[in-house]
Amino acid sequence: MLEIIKAIIYGIVEGITEWLPISSTGHLILLEKLMPFSGMSEDFFEMFDVVIQLGAILAVVVLFWNKLWPFALTAKSRAQNPGRISWLRMDILTMWFKILVSCVPAAIIGILFDDVLNALFYRYEVVALALIVFGIAFIVIENWNRGRTPKINSLAEITYQTALLIGFFQVIAAVFPGTSRSGATIVGALLIGVSRTVAAEYTFFLAVPVMFGASLLKLVKFGFHFTALELGALLAGCVVAFVVSVFVLRFLLSYIKKHDFKVFGWYRIILGIIVLVSFGLWL
Repeated sequence: MLEIIKAIIYGIVEGITEWLPISSTGHLILLEKLMPFSGMSEDFFEMFDVVIQLGAILAVVVLFWNKLWPFALTAKSRAQNPGRISWLRMDILTMWFKILVSCVPAAIIGILFDDVLNALFYRYEVVALALIVFGIAFIVIENWNRGRTPKINSLAEITYQTALLIGFFQVIAAVFPGTSRSGATIVGALLIGVSRTVAAEYTFFLAVPVMFGASLLKLVKFGFHFTALELGALLAGCVVAFVVSVFVLRFLLSYIKKHDFKVFGWYRIILGIIVLVSFGLWL
């Protein structure tokens, strides 16, 4: 029962930190030191750390279903999309093609170098430095961006070239844990002139194929041989991450309409320092 309670706490932390640009990896690696699972292998936790994000991803699918599902199945939607392919919403289908373009760089890196990158960079020093560096980047970029008019103010205005550039920023998060996937893509999108709201929404949608793919890769590597305790912990973490993510996504979309991301930058810097000091004391 204690391990399930721990999994629930992990799910809460994941649901909050997956969408706020503050690095879910940084928080989970710190939580692992404070509250490690008992009787579970290191391989299980490495898989759990990634697959728990499926719950958070499902929250995006549920909340944004009408913006993500490209098939027009009702009479009204068919009437709004006349022609031979009236059952397809071409705007959504085009967006998915752009998202797939954004996925390509990180997918190549992940498939080819996943184990190597974990061995090289999955260390507290790297996580802490990534938290601090990208925290500073948020503050600098938001100050630089102040008063500028965004060039891209809707998802439809994102070109394939822009999608690829955002994908290259996502690679930074794939290589350096603690960067934050949402943080890297939002920073990249802001730099190339995407509005804050569109950058956040595109990041949410981009997470769907990225995290489904990453989770599948981890599950295949781990194998599907779970003990009852491991399966219970994984399911509990995913369900809680889903519920918490629903509330966090709604909060963030409301927050960024009136505020910038600098508060998250300061939070990252403080957390990075805490990680460095804490792990230094533990070691």
